[in-house]
Amino acid sequence: MSGAGSNRTRAVLDRIAARLLDASVGERIAIAAASMTLALLIGLVVVAFAGYDPVQFLGNVAVGAFGDANALARTLKFTTLFILTGVAVAIAFRAGVFNIGVQGQFVVGGFATVIAILQLAPFLPTGATGGVLLMVLGTVAGVIAGGAYGALPGILKAYGDANEIVTTIMLNFIATGAVGYLVDGPFRGEGNRAPNTARIPEYVSLPRVVFDVPDFSVVGLAVTLVVVAAIAWVLARTRFGYDMVTSGHQIAAATFSGVNAKRTVVATMTLSGMVAGIAGALFAIMIQGYYSDPAGIGTYGFDAIAVSLLAANNPLGVVPAGFLFGALDSAGSHIRINSDVPVQLIDGIIGLVVLFVAVPELFRMAAERTGLGGEN
Repeated sequence: MSGAGSNRTRAVLDRIAARLLDASVGERIAIAAASMTLALLIGLVVVAFAGYDPVQFLGNVAVGAFGDANALARTLKFTTLFILTGVAVAIAFRAGVFNIGVQGQFVVGGFATVIAILQLAPFLPTGATGGVLLMVLGTVAGVIAGGAYGALPGILKAYGDANEIVTTIMLNFIATGAVGYLVDGPFRGEGNRAPNTARIPEYVSLPRVVFDVPDFSVVGLAVTLVVVAAIAWVLARTRFGYDMVTSGHQIAAATFSGVNAKRTVVATMTLSGMVAGIAGALFAIMIQGYYSDPAGIGTYGFDAIAVSLLAANNPLGVVPAGFLFGALDSAGSHIRINSDVPVQLIDGIIGLVVLFVAVPELFRMAAERTGLGGEN
């Protein structure tokens, strides 16, 4: 390629990258909507080639996500978990640290919540007062456990120069294996055929408001939105939030300005793990009511990576992104039960949607990392 042609190609790439880097909130929403539409269209073509009715499939998607009160409650249930785990990922990503271990922190936090409630229940009153106290104390235990489990890879990165991607991935497997052993052994509920802990007391539950379903409460969603607002404020309005971002992206600059970069990295991973612990606590209290083998509880912590990417690692942007993923999960659950479309095909289409909506942000991150879009 000639020098002039190379320069023109570089200029085009720079303009594209600049648009991705400087995209406004409205433009990001438009990109996400266009990506999802294209993914769904390709998915419908795949459904048609597989011999199924694509129009009926699309109708099942809409009904499964928003068809009635139960479908909407199911969508909001998944949305709640995706928002919290997505924010946990976003905290670390915003600070230039890759926390791929949110799933493990989610598992450890949920397990700690259930065990704390079971251990403390005999010493506290029953009824609404005791239920609120146990939920608060159990959530605190989950936050501490999730934060401690998040701090571990932070310490290894800051003081041992360990790659946090590798350590957090490995810690996911350790959490799943260790908690799986505990719920099948020392903490298995008496008389349980399945590897589950004992069930927490019935009075330890969130009130059923708006939706009369056993595994979702609007109160849980409200708590989630409060957490999102608090994290967004910390990151945007406090010195600690500024130090987090600076330490993750410009360690030398942070150190020069008097910030202990290593300590801040540990604090970032701890805060990320704490939010994952809240998600685990909410999952244990609102949805399960006990704790089971974590190998079968869902991959919310892994899916949260795509949620955070779609939201450009912005805690406020995680809310609509989490709602989108919640709707897709809810639709998938409905289709599996009420449609003859193979489960593998459904999962593939949902994966295609996830891929398409996440790709624009991956391009943005790649442009930022490689310097495309900047001044020459």
